[in-house]
Amino acid sequence: MLDELDYLLITALQHAPRADWRRIGAALDVDGTTAARRWARLTESGLAWLGCHPNPALVGELIVAFIEVDCVSGKLHAVCERILDDPPLFNIEHATGARDLLLTAVFRSQTQLARYVGFRLGGLDGIAATRTQLATALHTEGSRWRLDRLGEGSRGLLGADRERQNPGSDLGKADLDLILLLSQDCRQSVAGLAERSGLSPTTVRRRLDRLDAARAVSYRCEAARSVSGWPVSATLWGIAPAAETARITAQISGMRETRLCATLSGPHNLMLTVWLRSMADVQPFEAALAQRFPELTVVDRAMTLWRLKHAGQVLDPEGRHLRTVPFTDLWDDDEAGAAERALLDRMRTPAAGRAAGAAQTSNRPIP
Repeated sequence: MLDELDYLLITALQHAPRADWRRIGAALDVDGTTAARRWARLTESGLAWLGCHPNPALVGELIVAFIEVDCVSGKLHAVCERILDDPPLFNIEHATGARDLLLTAVFRSQTQLARYVGFRLGGLDGIAATRTQLATALHTEGSRWRLDRLGEGSRGLLGADRERQNPGSDLGKADLDLILLLSQDCRQSVAGLAERSGLSPTTVRRRLDRLDAARAVSYRCEAARSVSGWPVSATLWGIAPAAETARITAQISGMRETRLCATLSGPHNLMLTVWLRSMADVQPFEAALAQRFPELTVVDRAMTLWRLKHAGQVLDPEGRHLRTVPFTDLWDDDEAGAAERALLDRMRTPAAGRAAGAAQTSNRPIP
């Protein structure tokens, strides 16, 4: 179990993930060494962790997709084991309802997404079917969620949650490369980042300030769900009138329970994931949603049984941290690539020609 100082420490790192331990200690009214030692204990036990990733809304043209997977009976965990280290997979959830797995994936292009779904997932033994929807807009996501244990004065000491600023220009490949280095250890020093990137410390510091001001880096400080106070995760799919979607998503995004809110390309144009205190809160939350937004119709829902991967972090059934799978915008798979090339070769030949070639092969005498 966590005590109050643990919760305060996690909240402080949610607000200021790269702040030095002396500043974090001052915000918590403890010595910086105590704060660092506490954090080491939490991370070693897997009860809390830090991570970061590019903000898909700001870095390049990253595509967010939600993929529902139906598994062959008895093959679910084998499928999860096969795809766990796939960098594009942000989340892997074993869920209830009309799907076995719900995957959140991030790709550079629709071509990459199509290759992954069609040839990577489509070629895996144990997968019976997939259904894919694109996020047309991501209104809020988990990096903005807070435990809210700190008072205003403590948040002020951390210089936390500054207003977003315009980065001045589109963020390019060099910025993304720096974020990917940072994602391997988001508290690594400027000097360490400079050494690994080949940039000067001054350039790294300037770029980090620019990325932070633009909120191009999504930092996450998480606690294991079993000790977070919010152990229940539910995902809802709904239909909202197009003219009301902007208003509804803006208000839902500000709700305490909301971890994710996105508009989708499919027949259900709204998706939200909420964290709740208990299973008993599921129905009252949905009832409150219906009362507040009578024009929104919830058409499907799923409960998360095991979040095997969360924002690139591999978790056990209790939500404790096991290891990290760093995000990368580059994905390649030899088997998927070979299968795609073979299909393209066949597509270059008209169907009649392929049939004739097959007939000639079948009529050859046996040597």
